Parts: sequence; C-alpha cells; structure tokens
Amino acid sequence: MITSHPVRALLASILMALLTTAASADDDRTIFINEMTTQYGFEADFVSEVIGNAETKQSIIDAMSRPAEKVKPWYEYRDIFITDQRINEGVDFWNLREETLQQASERTGVPMRMIAGIVGVETYYGRITGNYRVVDALSTLAFDYPPRAAFFRNELKEYFLLTREEQLSIEDTEGSYAGAMGPPQFIPSSYRAYAVDGDGDGRRDLLTNWDDILNSVGNYFKAHRWHNGEEVAMQATLPAGHPPLKSKNERKANKTLGELRGMGLLFESDLPDSTPANLIVLEGRAGPEYWIGLHNFYVITRYNHSVMYGLATYQLGEALAERTAEIAAQPN
Repeated sequence: MITSHPVRALLASILMALLTTAASADDDRTIFINEMTTQYGFEADFVSEVIGNAETKQSIIDAMSRPAEKVKPWYEYRDIFITDQRINEGVDFWNLREETLQQASERTGVPMRMIAGIVGVETYYGRITGNYRVVDALSTLAFDYPPRAAFFRNELKEYFLLTREEQLSIEDTEGSYAGAMGPPQFIPSSYRAYAVDGDGDGRRDLLTNWDDILNSVGNYFKAHRWHNGEEVAMQATLPAGHPPLKSKNERKANKTLGELRGMGLLFESDLPDSTPANLIVLEGRAGPEYWIGLHNFYVITRYNHSVMYGLATYQLGEALAERTAEIAAQPN
C-alpha cells in the first residue's frame, strides 16, 4: 500500500520530534555531567558512568502523572490512611519510639503526634519506603519528563552532593518514584537542608537511624515556622438550608476566622476573629466537608503541597494521640 503524502509528512514529523526529544535529553545529560565536574568537583568518568547506568522507567513517569492527591476524592484518599490497622500499628510505633518522639518534640516544639502522623502517612512508619533506585527515579524525571525536568535536574544534582556528604551509595540507595528517601521521604534538597544528627554520631542517616529520622521531621516543621501550641485545623458546618460553599483550597491563609463566620460557617474556636485562616472544601462520602486551616496547617503542606495530604497527616496524628491516651488510661 502506498502511503499518501500528508500521512508520510505526519509520520516524518512525529519521527523528527522523537529524535529531537532524544537528542535534547542526551544534550541535557552532557550539560549535567559538565556541571557536576566543573562546578562541584566530581570526576567526569564517575558522573558519566552513574548517569549512563541509570535506567529510564516508564512506571516512574506514569506514577508522577497521576498522584493520588489529584485523582482520588477526599473520602477515598482519607480511607487509605485513616484506618484501624494504621492507627493500631501507629500506637505500637509510638510506644516503641516514645523516648525519641519526646526528644524530637522537646527540641523542635512540634507535637509527637504530628511527627508520628507524618511517618505514618509517608511510609507506614518506615515499612514502605519505595523500591526504585533513587538515581533511576531522578534521572528519569530530570531527562525524560519535560513538565518538571528543571526541578528534578536540581534534585539529581543535590543527590550527587548528598551521597558524597553522607557517604551513601549513589547507585544502590532506594526510594520513591520521585526520589524521596527513608521513612520521612525527604527528597535530596530537603535531606541536605533539614536533616539533623539526632543522636550525635556525626552522621545524618534518614534511612535507618530513628533518632535522626524523627528529629529531622521535627526540624523540617520548625524550619518552616511551626507555631508551638497552636491549633492546626478544625471542621466546620453550615446551617440547614444554607447554599453549599466552594473554595479553591489554597494552602495558605487568605481569610480570617471572622470572614469565614460571615460566610455562614459554624465552628468552635476561642481564637480571635482576626486569626488568619483558609477554607477547605473536600468531597466527603455524604457530601461536602468543610475544614478550616490555620497557620500550622499551611506548615504541614510545605511537606507535601496538597490540602488532602495535610488533613490526612493531621487526622492520623490526632487519632494516634487519642488512642495512645485511651490505652494509657486503662487500668492495669
């Protein structure tokens, strides 16, 4: 069969685009190798070998393109993390790590329940930390995922620097599809910026050392201006017959509690009406759920830029604290 000229032209243009993309990715790799050698003192052969051995994985691109925060309604997303099993295992984790949690809380001003809630949502208390080689994840996203290539090229650079500083295996360290590592799931730039040596052994090990892990989670929130002792979020309702409200679900406070009351929302709080707050409207199983986020809620979303993530970690932490207190109050 003879292909018509328009079809041939289209196929030729597609082939050219694919070749151009591949050539561009190769050029980006070369530029990256040169940058790491000239600006950061790595051996060219070493960087070339690491980048050359990194595997591009379609599963990483697929996962990046459909995160749960964007494709699931709130009631399904919540059901992943707020379960009896996760709460019960969280209580076991709390009891096992209570001394370290207490130390991290006292050092940073971040409640134990919030630190435990983060590792509970992120990795099921360290049980599920990811099985992608970090170098594969970051290289795939840096060179073969154009929407966020610049961001992940920087993370790949940070990863090279991190492995040199912390004596990690650059080719064997595993993490998430986005290159996040260990029970707290720090990406390389966050690891370098916010990890702390919790036990004073001279290393910052976020892969296996729980003193470092829990103190680093607390330090992350402290660095992002967690306000010790302040509320995080509260649920609100509307009077019967009130029209439903909508919200862009911005993470940062863009209203005050007084303004939210003026919109008809009903909630209990002793905070002044001038307190900055934001309205969060999520899809509940029985209809809209209304939540009010305060400053500390915004701090949680610095960890992950999703209001559903922020609410899930907050609720899990609250559930852990409540269940732990209930067990402690029971007679022996």
